[in-house]
Amino acid sequence: MYFNCEGIILAVIGCKGFAHGINEMNYYPKKYDIIVVGAGHAGCEAALAAARMGCSVMIMTIDLDGIAKMPCSPSIGGVAKGQLVKEIDALGGEMAKVTDKTAIQYRLLNTKKGPAVQSSRTQNDKIRYHITMKEALEKESNIDIKQAMVEKLVVENNHIVGIEDQTGFGYQATAVILATGTFLSGLVHIGFTSIRAGRAGEFASYGLPDNLKELGFTLGRMKTGTPARLKQSTIDFTRFERQEGDANPRPFSLFTKEIKINQIPCYIGHTNKKSHQIVRDNLERSALYGGKITGVPARYCPSIEDKIVRFSDRDKHQIILEPEGIDTEEIYASGLGNSLPMDIQIPFVRSVKGLEEAEIMRPAYAIEYDYVDPLQLFPTLETKRIKGLFMAGQINGTSGYEEAAGQGIWAGINAASKIQKRPPFLLDRSEAYMAVMVDDLVTRGTEEPYRMFTSRAEYRLILREDNAEQRLIEKGNELGLIDDETVKEMKERQKEISAEAHRIKNTLVFPSKRVNDYLVKSGSSPIKNATSLGQILKRPELSYQNIATLDEHTKKIDESIAHKVEIEIKYEGYIQRQLNEVEKFKNLEKIKIPQEFDYTKVHGLSNELREKLLLIKPISLGQASRIPGITPAAISIIMIYLKKGGSLQ
Repeated sequence: MYFNCEGIILAVIGCKGFAHGINEMNYYPKKYDIIVVGAGHAGCEAALAAARMGCSVMIMTIDLDGIAKMPCSPSIGGVAKGQLVKEIDALGGEMAKVTDKTAIQYRLLNTKKGPAVQSSRTQNDKIRYHITMKEALEKESNIDIKQAMVEKLVVENNHIVGIEDQTGFGYQATAVILATGTFLSGLVHIGFTSIRAGRAGEFASYGLPDNLKELGFTLGRMKTGTPARLKQSTIDFTRFERQEGDANPRPFSLFTKEIKINQIPCYIGHTNKKSHQIVRDNLERSALYGGKITGVPARYCPSIEDKIVRFSDRDKHQIILEPEGIDTEEIYASGLGNSLPMDIQIPFVRSVKGLEEAEIMRPAYAIEYDYVDPLQLFPTLETKRIKGLFMAGQINGTSGYEEAAGQGIWAGINAASKIQKRPPFLLDRSEAYMAVMVDDLVTRGTEEPYRMFTSRAEYRLILREDNAEQRLIEKGNELGLIDDETVKEMKERQKEISAEAHRIKNTLVFPSKRVNDYLVKSGSSPIKNATSLGQILKRPELSYQNIATLDEHTKKIDESIAHKVEIEIKYEGYIQRQLNEVEKFKNLEKIKIPQEFDYTKVHGLSNELREKLLLIKPISLGQASRIPGITPAAISIIMIYLKKGGSLQ
């Protein structure tokens, strides 16, 4: 089938995919560069990135009132997740900006640990988050927003050409990004009651996963869940420990100048022996333990049934009561997630001290959904089977708003780059957490909901929250997502950091009563000889503020600048070691493997390794080396064949 630029049919030559006859009324008259299916955190970032790069974008969602919905925790960030949010922001994404406009509590986690694992986390007003992100989409001139359910992908000669909705109406595009969340064959479980839903109270998509299977994709099944929402006025908060946010919160986004919303506390409590006994007595009525659920759950975010069974020696588990917003009574009972029937959920919740009179506004539930094996993706997140089809978020087997948003901006940039004939947007594991995540997914796959951890990043000391802008802003600028002025400001800050670090390293302090008295008072040892401020700052018990007090010539500088100077000096040796490791790592990453490389002709590889290489089609020797089971000997053999074939210079 051929179309002119207005979408009018010029000729029909046996197009397949649309099932309800072919005439002008079957198609929306506008052809888009990119269609994004799904408007969760992945879909929103994908649509915005592609549109801001100049592409015409349509984002289609089952429910316009569900755009950027936070169906589980009312929070953004956390350990390793905060790094992802900062990286999205540095590339020109939206999540951090929306977070700062809707945050009701800020907390910096792991403050007593090193900078590599310090991460920001916010509590957010869910309704405001949805409205603010929806507004960003609506204001973007290159985005059209539609409400419909996608039933089929339209494919011609292994190229995506459009989609078909549940009414049989078609939309054309050069590229399509699937960001479907938990909606593919979604099934909500409350006890032994199972409801077809993508989230509680929302339609699930059953046609699209069937269509994906017809197109040859391998799908798997995963499970996640969410706890009950409790009515605030029925909770006795005096029985809980009050948890305040940071006194001087740091915004998530580089572009946020002021935090305007008042901060709200959370509350910490615990389950008890009575709570655990109620669960034990009713395990057979749990959807998870009663055999109703077949999907794979996440180990790192277990339900209360899992906690009680797996950690049977513990007589309590922590729960956190998190407000869902400023103008709502709903409280998110983190730690009480389960798949028990309602007649058990009520006494279970009320067994917790302070919740004796608690009213459940929304029950806890488990949800199963389909995902597509991410080994079927290139590192751009384009599928290997169908050209122009990209996937982002939970459809790739991940879990979490931040992981979804990171994949969304990655897929959106790559879809736009493909259309605009730009080089693919690819970062390596030494450049970003989101690159670690994508590489893990497309190289190793996942057999459980994937979550980002600091331990997954080999170079986490150089992938910190505080240097995300330094790592990625110029890349965002090259894509047209970050303006020149922002890059200029970043470079000025970097000059200031370098200059101050150089000054401190080269400024000597001499032993005196004033200096040594101050050091001892600060819990440090006195000095006996002239010592540089840099050497003193390396002491773990001292901070930049201590150095500023010791040195009368220190000028007052911005707190964020001081923080970065302190990290650069304190961890200088460790950072340099990681940079040296990165250089070795990049040597293998530089050796590219052509997509047409024929592994069947490479003698010396086992059939198992050959099958893995043919499935994953690594783009470099570096990626090939990270495929499970690939040995250094196999890498050497491939390198020899690349050299023989002229691919390796």
